[in-house]
Amino acid sequence: QVQVVESGGGLVQAGNSLRLSCAASGRTFSTYVMGWFRQAPGKEREFVAAITPSGVTTRYADSVKGRFTISRDNAKNTMYLQMNSLKAEDTAVYYCASSTILTQRTTAFGSWGQGTQVTVSS
Repeated sequence: QVQVVESGGGLVQAGNSLRLSCAASGRTFSTYVMGWFRQAPGKEREFVAAITPSGVTTRYADSVKGRFTISRDNAKNTMYLQMNSLKAEDTAVYYCASSTILTQRTTAFGSWGQGTQVTVSS
């Protein structure tokens, strides 16, 4: 699995946008499914979105579908999460991780980053 570092979080008002980045180290980034997860205070870590190695296929949690867009640039070893129309319930620490399969199951992912805080004010 790959080593990853998340960035791009911050404090925004509801309705605004943020773009998160996940920078990966190593030579195998392009062979892995990559995913975004989030964890709000008092809650378990939950699936947000995932993308296949080629970037052709994506999967989203129902709570973010239509608002968030996952993408990747294998030449830059970077994955992105464009978050639009942010809501207060999107407030969480956002993590990226890798998997060998396309799934929303948290336990299938590894090489977790340190996370980046997203706070949406209302």
